[in-house]
Amino acid sequence: MFRTFASAVALAAMALATPLASSTAFAQPRPANLEELPPVPTDFTPDRLPWGDWDFTGTWPIERLNEGRILFQRPAHYGNRFWVTDEEFQRRLDAARGNDGNFTQANENGVGASGTEGLAEWFETHDFGKRTSMLVSPADGQLPPLTPQAMELFRAGRSGWVPGQAYNWVSDFDSWDRCVSRGFPASMYPFRYNNGIRVFQSPGYMTIVLEMLGTRVVKIYPSAEEARAAKWAEPVEAWMGNSRGWWEGKTLVIETTNIVSGDSATQDTFRRAASPLNMATQFTGTLTVPAFNTVPMSTEAMTVERLTMTGPDTIVHELTYSDPQVYTQPWTTRIEWTRDDDYQFFEYACHEGNYMPRDYISASRAQQERVRRGEEAPVTAENDDRSRFAQPFDWDPGTGPRPGPGGASAPIPTPRPTPTASSGS
Repeated sequence: MFRTFASAVALAAMALATPLASSTAFAQPRPANLEELPPVPTDFTPDRLPWGDWDFTGTWPIERLNEGRILFQRPAHYGNRFWVTDEEFQRRLDAARGNDGNFTQANENGVGASGTEGLAEWFETHDFGKRTSMLVSPADGQLPPLTPQAMELFRAGRSGWVPGQAYNWVSDFDSWDRCVSRGFPASMYPFRYNNGIRVFQSPGYMTIVLEMLGTRVVKIYPSAEEARAAKWAEPVEAWMGNSRGWWEGKTLVIETTNIVSGDSATQDTFRRAASPLNMATQFTGTLTVPAFNTVPMSTEAMTVERLTMTGPDTIVHELTYSDPQVYTQPWTTRIEWTRDDDYQFFEYACHEGNYMPRDYISASRAQQERVRRGEEAPVTAENDDRSRFAQPFDWDPGTGPRPGPGGASAPIPTPRPTPTASSGS
């Protein structure tokens, strides 16, 4: 989704002007062994709703993960550690204090300074701020390799974030570029803005409202067997999939199948799918454009989520994604939702300001004509400098000083190839 720069800044300023409420500490302290990830604690007992379900209702923004630059994949600096050291945490905390110090409320003319509000306090009171990544399995914090056929589709995929790509029609953009959907499970992870999550419950249902492009309706069944038996027939698909849940003790388990399948390589927009990881940014050691916006999705894609309240103001969200046609093994994330019932949702009026695909196409066609006439060199993946747009979002302060700029000197990131016998695997 491309919007005017002014609109994006205005949205960010409004979001930052609403302080996130402080919360009780994350109920999973950092262990002495930094390569250990303890099980999710289940000793907290939530209130019950009148019909007997555990009460998870409320507003649970995940903006702090974005502001704190806790990245999806683990920076190589951390190795196999799930947790940062005291020194690395101090660097994160110092950066958060600097960001908090930069922020000023907008004046009567709507002018203020961008920054964060309360981020340092969040780091000081939530041990999740000591985690090295959202991804916890595989243990190295890196996504597993793509299968050969998935890698081929990935490399052929088209998106507004593919470096060196020409734009000639709407099929050159991904589903988020076109304001359709970020897809699932991508929509459950933090983005650059609009990171609100609101939970409503009624007898037999949980509704998860996402501030950016999506609402999930989860039907809750008495047992896992009944939930799985209610799976939609295979031809039926939805952007958020078919989610069926059941309670295991105090944890809500949600299985989602029937997610819109396809890829970003086809020119037929009706056969295109959203990447499971449409994030628009990705850190790989240098600042570059993202690597995962064109990952395909097969009809076998499914997720299992586990939502566990670990305190009155904290939910741990675990998600395991499997798609054997795309990834060589499943992967799992574990993140924290923090309650803030004062958090204000803003309308995600995407299509109304989405004139950038048109502008990309007209500018690209003009540039292609200049190349054809020999007036300039073509833009390639190696010299595409749009990586600068990802710079504020793709660096974890815990790893040390900010790397130099991306662009021509930065390698283009790709998912790991499938290991072969000759590679020593």
